[in-house]
Amino acid sequence: MTAALAGDGFFDDRKARRNSIILALSMALASCSAIIVFVTGGLIGSMLSPAKSLITLPISTFVLGTATTTVPASILMGKIGRKPGFMLGASMAFAGAMIAVYALFERQFALFCLATFLFGSYQAFVQYYRFAAADRATEAFRAKAISWVLAGGIGGSVFGPVIMIYTKELMSPVLFAGSYLASGFLALCAFALISLIDIPVYRPVHDEGSGRPLAVILRQPRLIVAILTGMVSYGVMNLLMTATPVAMVNCGFDVDDSAWVVQWHSLAMFVPSFFTGHLIARFGVERIISTGLAILILAAIAGLTGITFAHFSIGLVLLGLGWNFGYIGGTTMVTECYEPSEKAKVQAVNDFSVFATVAIASLSSGQLLNALGWSAVNMALFPMVFAAIAGLVWLNFKSRNR
Repeated sequence: MTAALAGDGFFDDRKARRNSIILALSMALASCSAIIVFVTGGLIGSMLSPAKSLITLPISTFVLGTATTTVPASILMGKIGRKPGFMLGASMAFAGAMIAVYALFERQFALFCLATFLFGSYQAFVQYYRFAAADRATEAFRAKAISWVLAGGIGGSVFGPVIMIYTKELMSPVLFAGSYLASGFLALCAFALISLIDIPVYRPVHDEGSGRPLAVILRQPRLIVAILTGMVSYGVMNLLMTATPVAMVNCGFDVDDSAWVVQWHSLAMFVPSFFTGHLIARFGVERIISTGLAILILAAIAGLTGITFAHFSIGLVLLGLGWNFGYIGGTTMVTECYEPSEKAKVQAVNDFSVFATVAIASLSSGQLLNALGWSAVNMALFPMVFAAIAGLVWLNFKSRNR
């Protein structure tokens, strides 16, 4: 099958590199918007929400938007192609930005949550950037293509907090309205960039059909562990990151302090992407995932040992690095477990599983922080990470006993 596709020019590393660069730039723009939501969402929640237990609800609706849109986005793009789908996602972000600005002026908490839901739906399409980069890549370039795209998040890490800080009072006295107006402009830029990618709609050859039944595909031990790894890596990262800005303000730090911590966290999430693909090629995906899970444990330990600026910073940097190794490793494993004709349904199941977990983690984060404190949020990381480690041990056992 691969040979046939290669003959048709579908797999082309030159075009894959060009697509990866465009998608990396688009990822940078999307990451700026996401960071603005994550830094401000809980703080705006504390300003507008009717109850303390709901202060992180805007972030939860953001994640819920991602979780509920992943499957429809995959199915839609399987029919109309990547480019129209990605452009639709950017349009949803623009709509979300305009609604957010209006909601802040009118102090409408529910409307602001709707806006973050739309931003989350945009991110559901953004999550497929990494798969889109791999679509036209040969096996030799695939892990690097994924890493390149995720490396685009560095732009968001650097500029997202800066944009938030310098625009938060742009429409004074309505705090943060200017930040969401800026997000709307970023969405328009992303829309223009996406129009430049070159990924044709995949048309299976006549004897290929739709691939194996999903139930058969999902019985692969390697795919089970790959999906579990993504769920855990993204879930625990979101659990801690969602709570951090509110926890820091509760500990006496200001909004700018929390923004810089999130910036360093985001850099740790994406800077390693420049070499994660090379590390996977050299040492193997399982070892990189294992390293990532170990680093996530260190992040929780850092959070449990103190509440100084250094503790928050070190913990969030380790959290970002652990996410990078675990998530890129898990994504790479997923791409090894399906044929081209099966990609839409497998990617949909994978991303729905990941972001359903992230939604639960996000909802739990505010509840844990409000009821039990920052230490409880960090403690919740351990059972999730140990479950992923157990999955890797099981996979290794299965492989050795074939």
